[in-house]
Amino acid sequence: MVLTNLRALGQVTLAALVLGAGLPMVFALGVRLWSAAGTAGPGGSLRRRPAALVGACACLVAVVAVVIAGVLFVAKAFLAQRLGIHLFGQA
Repeated sequence: MVLTNLRALGQVTLAALVLGAGLPMVFALGVRLWSAAGTAGPGGSLRRRPAALVGACACLVAVVAVVIAGVLFVAKAFLAQRLGIHLFGQA
């Protein structure tokens, strides 16, 4: 019983670290890459960095996908009962 509770506590702690600290970190990385995608070069010309732009878009899309999945996970019972949409194994 104690080992089961400790294992569950570990899983909750890991999820809190990943979503609580990891997701804002990915968002901050996306914003940082977005700002580096077009920087001023010598003579005031704009230097484009397509790799930074692709990385920024990937980070921001990942954050939006996790937020949408979280909202759908919280609303899964409502969606199953009212609309007949069964997500995340909701019966």
